[in-house]
Amino acid sequence: MNIKYHIKIEYDGTNFAGWQYQKNALSIQEILQKAISKYLRHKTAVIGSGRTDAGVHAIEQSAHFETKIKIVDFDKFIFAINFNLKKYPIVLTKVEKKNYLFHARYSAKKRTYKYLIFNRKSSSPLNQNRVWFIRKKLNLAIMIKCLKCLKGKHDFSTFRASSCQAKTPVRTISSVFLKKSKDIIEIKFTSRSFLQNQVRSMVGAIKYVGEKKWTLNKFIKNFNSRKRSNCAPPAPACGLYLEKIQY
Repeated sequence: MNIKYHIKIEYDGTNFAGWQYQKNALSIQEILQKAISKYLRHKTAVIGSGRTDAGVHAIEQSAHFETKIKIVDFDKFIFAINFNLKKYPIVLTKVEKKNYLFHARYSAKKRTYKYLIFNRKSSSPLNQNRVWFIRKKLNLAIMIKCLKCLKGKHDFSTFRASSCQAKTPVRTISSVFLKKSKDIIEIKFTSRSFLQNQVRSMVGAIKYVGEKKWTLNKFIKNFNSRKRSNCAPPAPACGLYLEKIQY
């Protein structure tokens, strides 16, 4: 009988096509599967908690794999996998044994994403591909009001990618958060699941209000219209991080 293992991974998604395996592009899933399969000496599938798009980073992505081989020394396993990953900005941070009912995607109860905006007149070479650089000063008070409108159970069709395959656009955002520390604005969303491009689309619309391209009333009106055509341009992938998966 196979043994199921739960792993946590951190990565810089800048030069990857996203988490999901793709035939003609490099993905996080493909690289991890090769590294773990090499160690186990047999092919194994690594199942993620969900997809992250091209350019999106992860502070704590979660996944599982199955094998007949018992991993006795977890520290040794992590060291070996990270050695095989050393060419890439991907690191395995934790591994633990789980029962056969555990599933990295379907067992997840909450997912938290954070988005970072670098808000000052000049850009930062130290934050390249890590934040969304916005030169114009943003109004945080009105952005917080936008966030509060998104909390709870809603139809998020306005913030849903046209290619999204989710059965329903209804999602429940359990918590929202915004703070500024020096020049960095951090925005967080927690929900059981998100639609494709939902977080980046919400941040893009909130930014429109923060720089006074939209009023708060227009934000609410566009949100309630449930029309993708009424969404502001989505925020770029470089500022988005999958922060935590809770089970």
